[in-house]
Amino acid sequence: MKHSTTPHTRRGRGPARRIGRSLALVLPVVLVLSGTLAVTHVNWSGNPENSVLAASDVSAAGASTRADRKAAHEVLRDQLLTELQREDPGVALTHLQQAVDERPSLARHCVSIARALGRAAVAAYGPTRAQSYARPVCDTSFASGVLAANG
Repeated sequence: MKHSTTPHTRRGRGPARRIGRSLALVLPVVLVLSGTLAVTHVNWSGNPENSVLAASDVSAAGASTRADRKAAHEVLRDQLLTELQREDPGVALTHLQQAVDERPSLARHCVSIARALGRAAVAAYGPTRAQSYARPVCDTSFASGVLAANG
């Protein structure tokens, strides 16, 4: 007894199946290699002079020198504190916001940097004048730094 009236065809043995299997094997390799090459060309150092990194540049000596350097958020904090002394807290807060907008990875450090700027502003300008520079950068953390240094 025959259950189906449609003729049987050879399923899964056509050119589409072969192309699909080839892609399934080759595509992951291509994606991994292209991702690796993309990561080696990203400027992770924050230094525009070293904008292209080669995979061969990563060595044991290079790893130890990178550990000795300051993290990007610490460098930014130091730059902004210096700028606060040279200019005023408003300029430093503007540059903090620009830095966070340009490098979203700094956002998690924004609060601590803004508080440090607030404390430094109180030391440099006094609590009343320092508070006048407050703006909503990093959830008003500058203002809380001013308050902490004042109280």
